[in-house]
Amino acid sequence: MLLARFHLGTTSENHEELVNALHRRGYHPNRRTLHNRTVVYVPNTAPTAELAAFLAANPAVEHVEDVTATPPLVSASSTGAPTTVRINRTVSFSPGEFVVMAGPCAVESPDQLATIAHEVARSGATVLRGGVFKPRTSPYSFQGLGERGLSLLAAAAEATGLPVVTEVTDVAHVQRTAEVADILQVGTRNAQNFSLLKEVALAGRPVLLKRGFGCTVDEWLHAAEYVLNEGNADVVLCERGIRTFEGATRFTLDISAVALVKHLSHLPVVVDPSHASGRRELVEPLALAAAAAGADGILVDVHHEGAAALCDGDQALAPDQFSHLTNRLRALRTGLAAAPEANLLVSARE
Repeated sequence: MLLARFHLGTTSENHEELVNALHRRGYHPNRRTLHNRTVVYVPNTAPTAELAAFLAANPAVEHVEDVTATPPLVSASSTGAPTTVRINRTVSFSPGEFVVMAGPCAVESPDQLATIAHEVARSGATVLRGGVFKPRTSPYSFQGLGERGLSLLAAAAEATGLPVVTEVTDVAHVQRTAEVADILQVGTRNAQNFSLLKEVALAGRPVLLKRGFGCTVDEWLHAAEYVLNEGNADVVLCERGIRTFEGATRFTLDISAVALVKHLSHLPVVVDPSHASGRRELVEPLALAAAAAGADGILVDVHHEGAAALCDGDQALAPDQFSHLTNRLRALRTGLAAAPEANLLVSARE
């Protein structure tokens, strides 16, 4: 598959002219705009030197590349630079920034959420996480508070000033969740729920897409392509561990995927060390490893009473542990900024 990226400043007439020319040659091109970059790609077609030369000869075209190995819209070639996903005026997933999303795995009560929300805000979190629709392995496990939980998240967001990320598990919940959440999370169990991905894409919110615990990197990127193909370019990828033969941790955190995806794609990548490890004593070292590998942020479980948590208490940091983590992250990132040559993976794309 060949992709042609237009120069900045080209007009819709320039784009339409190339699309029509491709149609006349018997191709069936698609055109999409990702933020301020417009691309044309020709699916289901083997790349040929003739077609590549034809695209490159168009004066409006800046770059032509074979993207057969990577979905075209997700591919780094489609924008030529990392994408910035803005959440509000103060929070964005962008080069040079590191977004810390923290909060309870599950919203349990007004007091629980309010306590944790204020603790993580005080310690430097920039986004509040909290699950209200909880897909659980056992039908007897706590399934979340549902729409009541959304109201609690809205109250916590207003009290702390933090934007909210929460998981949506069903097409029927998307619109209501989008009224509260600043970021819609698609969890690991729904990473290839293509109907949900399409609906979430149309909700007008940035999407945090977790990697399926049984998904290859290619499958993960194709899942993101579903969202971008519906016209939503605000996608953040989240590595949260994959299932392997190793049973010492809940899953195996694939740090290599962070560097690889940063090389293959323009999309921001974050890491969830809580669900990857399932053990609170491993969350901090894995979070630091994620930052060193070039991740754009982390998603961390925090609970002030982990032993009594209704969901995943064993992996939740206590507030003081979370504060310690954010302090170490700041020190690490300051050191990396001062000696960028020591950070071998941040510039993997280069």
